[in-house]
Amino acid sequence: MEGKPVSASAIIDRFISSEMASQGSLLHVIDCLALQVAKKHSGQECVTLGIDSVRFFNPARCGDTLIYKASVNRVWDTSMEIGVKIVAEDFRSLDHKDILSAYFTFIAVDEELNPIEVTPVIPETPDQCMRFEAAERRRQTRLFLV
Repeated sequence: MEGKPVSASAIIDRFISSEMASQGSLLHVIDCLALQVAKKHSGQECVTLGIDSVRFFNPARCGDTLIYKASVNRVWDTSMEIGVKIVAEDFRSLDHKDILSAYFTFIAVDEELNPIEVTPVIPETPDQCMRFEAAERRRQTRLFLV
């Protein structure tokens, strides 16, 4: 199966925060965003297998522009890891600060919810290559803990 570049399914979106964003609301948004990337990459329905390493770094404040970034880090046979990051841009100073990062694992499924093969991902940049390798280390840790 021929692979796709990371950029083919990556999503970057901006949203202006009208109030302090709760952690629960941010988790909902990134789950939806990660699912959108998984479906876009695989061309299939996908289900969440797990969420790893959700880290909150700073609160998102009223007026900040929240920048959502999500992309496929790595694909295995029927599963894929999606990395998600939220950065806030201060509307006055234009300074950036990390808000959140997380890793989602999705399985592509057919109509009967049976796992199906996912198109490989091709990292193109040094950052994408680093995330590709780090995803394998996280997977090995997950498999060891099960």
